[in-house]
Amino acid sequence: MVRLFSVFLLLFLSSFTQAQNIKISASVDSTDYLVGDYINFNIEVIHKQNIDVVKPELPDSIKFIELISKSEHHKIEDENSVDNFTFVLSVYDSARVTIPPVPINYKAKSDSAYLTILTDSISFSVHSLKISESEDIKDVKSPLTIPFDWKTFLLWLIILIVLVVSGIIIYKKYFRKGKEEKEEIKIKLPPHRVALNALNNLEEKKLWQKGMVKEYHSEITEIIRKYFEERFDLPAMELTSSESIDLLKKHPDAKAIIEITRQFFTNADLVKFAKFIPMDSVNEEMMKQAHQIVNTTKQPDVIENKESENV
Repeated sequence: MVRLFSVFLLLFLSSFTQAQNIKISASVDSTDYLVGDYINFNIEVIHKQNIDVVKPELPDSIKFIELISKSEHHKIEDENSVDNFTFVLSVYDSARVTIPPVPINYKAKSDSAYLTILTDSISFSVHSLKISESEDIKDVKSPLTIPFDWKTFLLWLIILIVLVVSGIIIYKKYFRKGKEEKEEIKIKLPPHRVALNALNNLEEKKLWQKGMVKEYHSEITEIIRKYFEERFDLPAMELTSSESIDLLKKHPDAKAIIEITRQFFTNADLVKFAKFIPMDSVNEEMMKQAHQIVNTTKQPDVIENKESENV
């Protein structure tokens, strides 16, 4: 009995001693953020050099929080070792957010069993931009009025008439005679091919790589909206993102892309309306999501042939 008590006492003293040799702290870089801001969540672990620390993981179930990138690990070794783990987070709704205590597993190099210590919980506020609904949208400067120049107008009109008459004469003299009757092939590309070609052209422009992030997100969302109009017969160019998603939910072929479309439009709206500056990985993910939306809902190619009348 005495021997068993001694073993428990020894284990308790060992755990207590290790706890004395490790200190942890958790922090964020601010207590107040806008919707879509990047939140740097840092965990610092100070410990003796004979202690190994396991890289922590954030739980997937933290309410409101979106994990943008996993932890970066920086280690400083001196009399004591300092491990810094940084997570980049973001929140897309106004709320009071709390990051619960994060478990840190560690052990002495001479031991085989791991112990656990918890960080403190961290709270901060996230709010949206304040927009005055009572004021109208105003131009930066009032539009300029250019006086009408009749002389220039008449000159261009005469040039246009001469070109049209010359074109008609040349056509009748050289092209109309002896023209054989031919079959005209009218090719109508299916919506998914039009969309994929447009996405490839946009990717080759490298807009966001040149700093034109807002233009990139505007073009890529316009391509997807035009695809929705042709593929699902809905006026996506005239609807808001949420209205488009509500109509897509009613189409059986669009059920598989509802969630990815919501993420796609959310990121694009943040850039266009909330002045959100995304990471490079978000810009690349937007292109991947656009291709996935089109490829998931595409239909078989159809080529229409139409015999033209004799000119």
